[in-house]
Amino acid sequence: MFISHGIILAVKLLIGAYPRWQGCAPNERQRIYFANHSSHLDALTLWAALPPALRRRTHPVAARDYWETPPWRRALAIHGFNAVFLARKPKASEGDPLQSLVDVLARGDSLILFPEGTRRDEALPGEFKSGLFHLAQRFPAAELVPVYLENLYRSMPKGTPIPVPLICSVRFGAVLERHDDEAKHAFLSRARAAVIKTAEQNV
Repeated sequence: MFISHGIILAVKLLIGAYPRWQGCAPNERQRIYFANHSSHLDALTLWAALPPALRRRTHPVAARDYWETPPWRRALAIHGFNAVFLARKPKASEGDPLQSLVDVLARGDSLILFPEGTRRDEALPGEFKSGLFHLAQRFPAAELVPVYLENLYRSMPKGTPIPVPLICSVRFGAVLERHDDEAKHAFLSRARAAVIKTAEQNV
């Protein structure tokens, strides 16, 4: 708990992490928050923007190859901001690469996911990978909430070890509607468009 409070305070002092609930309101329903990815601070920032009651049951997805080592970074991820690890380059022998995320959703908790899979030094997201589609298919009761992280690509782009103090906001868009029998490509294109629409709204 002490570590979490310290992380939240540091994030808010450095970049603000101000929540802007543009298309939906905070809700205790199970959700998959999916956002653009441009910084190592993305997961921390989105998680810190949630109300305390939601933080306790929401798990940012963190790249295992980065966050599992060294030990202090692993402890920070697990005990500091409730992270769950995902292999970006899974081995076939490891089974279902999404299993750790499935486990979180199966027990009724929420996820923070970055469908691009890797960071980009650009304002708007690139193409989405298929993980979000498969999770949405397996857990149809989970609300799908697009999120746009504003200014983080300027605050801590790739190769920057220390964030530049900038005011960054976290924009929560409208819950993405589900379409029966929608093909994977169509769903992922719509999900990406929902993040872009959230970025372009000025409310």
